[in-house]
Amino acid sequence: MSSGPLAGIRVLEVGTMLAGPYATMMLADLGAEVIKIEPPTGDISRQVSDSYFASLNRGKRSVCLELGTEEGQRRLGELVAESHALLVNLKPSAILKLGLTYEALRRHNDKIVCVALTGFGLYGGDDPAFDYVVQAATGIAALTGDPDGPPTLPGYSSADNSTGLTAALGLLAQIVSGRGGQIDVSLRDVMLSQLNYHASAYLNDGVRPQRRPNGAHSFYVPAQLFPTAEGHLALFITHDGFWRSFATEAGLTAGAQLPFATMAERAERRDEVLALVSDALATDTAQGWEARLKPLGIPAAAVRSLPEALEALPEMVVAAGQYRLVGSSVRIDGYEPDYRPPPTLDEYAETAQQS
Repeated sequence: MSSGPLAGIRVLEVGTMLAGPYATMMLADLGAEVIKIEPPTGDISRQVSDSYFASLNRGKRSVCLELGTEEGQRRLGELVAESHALLVNLKPSAILKLGLTYEALRRHNDKIVCVALTGFGLYGGDDPAFDYVVQAATGIAALTGDPDGPPTLPGYSSADNSTGLTAALGLLAQIVSGRGGQIDVSLRDVMLSQLNYHASAYLNDGVRPQRRPNGAHSFYVPAQLFPTAEGHLALFITHDGFWRSFATEAGLTAGAQLPFATMAERAERRDEVLALVSDALATDTAQGWEARLKPLGIPAAAVRSLPEALEALPEMVVAAGQYRLVGSSVRIDGYEPDYRPPPTLDEYAETAQQS
């Protein structure tokens, strides 16, 4: 048994591809026993690549059940009776048809926590809800990219990952409450909630969000990507103290005079500020600026590729059997996750037969 903070917690997963499996893998990293319920053909992500499957399913067990059969439902009931939670990542119609809800399963265990992770809600229909589709539908793509170019999607599955984390949070909250029940988490709702300050500005002040060059922030100036003598630098000046330190290091002060001294002035005269900062940053490389600004406490980082980022943070790379993966982002004093490889198909059934 794991000595992690979730030791003794058993979570069942009926998940596919990314969002659901990522949620339960985070729980497994924290010591929960996660049993992945798969059809005889396995989670479809097994067909993508072994490394893809490993990146979302390390540390779990696998059991094959035909949930559409009487025998599959019988075995599901037995597992539910011995578990704390069930997380399901399927179409709403499949969740309801297969009886993977609290109302259907409470007869086995009235404290079971059932999480439905869907595109638009458990009763929101079966419209396709892939990550990129949801980003387009919720305004994220419209906010991303150059103002003069087309809408752009991030280079990774931000909706799936964010929804997985939210589902894990909801699952744990209900377990802590000591009550069973149904939890409904959708990709659409999660991504709208993450547009928090943009949505608030529109709902309360009528301010429509807009794309800005180089991913510039709506309120803070300067806070965006800048080209340098070599490479790009992310600079994020959120208050006047940061600005004063940056302006001094960049040689923008004339004697004791600090240009654009207040946040309000910088926001009002955005174009002038950006022109001044761009000229200054062009005098050194992105790596050079990062080295100069970090000791001053100024938020700045050179744009790195993923391989460069992994090389810079070797402690985040862990071994799970034969796989090298990015480890858990949750650090707990005195606890080190047991990074085990992903399960072979129906591995839990084989283990149960041996015991």
